[in-house]
Amino acid sequence: MYVLSEILTMKKPHPCGGKDWEIVRLGADVKLRCVTCGKFVNLTRDELKKRVKSVKKEESND
Repeated sequence: MYVLSEILTMKKPHPCGGKDWEIVRLGADVKLRCVTCGKFVNLTRDELKKRVKSVKKEESND
C-alpha cells in the first residue's frame, strides 16, 4: 500500500496552497508532513484512502 517517505498528492489543497504530503509514520493512523509549509497531520487509513489523488513519487533512503 503506502511506504515511508512517499509523496502523496491530495485532492484538496492545504490552506498554505500545497497539495503534496510526505508520509512520516505508518501505523493505525498515518502521519503526514506538508511539503510546502512543514505542518504535520494525522489521518486514519480510511480518511487517507479517500483524500489521496495520486502517489507522486517514492524517495529512497538508501
